[in-house]
Amino acid sequence: TLEVIDAFAGLRRDGFPDLTLLIIGDEISKLPALRHAVHAHKLHKHVRFLGFLPDETLAVLYRLAAVFVFPSLYEGFGLPPLEAMASGTPVVTSNVSSLPEVVGDAAVLVDPHEVDSIVDGIERVLSDRELERTLREKGPLRAREFSWERSVARTHEIYRLVGRWQ
Repeated sequence: TLEVIDAFAGLRRDGFPDLTLLIIGDEISKLPALRHAVHAHKLHKHVRFLGFLPDETLAVLYRLAAVFVFPSLYEGFGLPPLEAMASGTPVVTSNVSSLPEVVGDAAVLVDPHEVDSIVDGIERVLSDRELERTLREKGPLRAREFSWERSVARTHEIYRLVGRWQ
């Protein structure tokens, strides 16, 4: 979202000049407004648009990231924050849609419509070592609560219960 670019510009001005923003996803090319915002803030040397990445590369980037920011306006489930959390990366994500339920207390929640909220969430993770440590510990534990095996077992259990009622 454009709010991420605005938030990144604010962070660099507010004492985090060494940050680099990586924007990943195969739909990036359909959002020219993001590139325009980067140039409007004169951030072209500090923002990289990487597009689609294979899982192995994505896993490495998750592990190397200081923070994973995902201020989505709508998510059916929220797999990217879980992937980052499984890697031990602190996550800042939206307080809307399914995301609060998915991440639980293992991420910092922000209002995805408010640039100041996104800035505050990222600043908290980058400047509070105890919070960063806590998120790095809680993230993998929370991510383990979600697996394909658990989903299949739960679905099977629901079908079994529904079958009893008929």
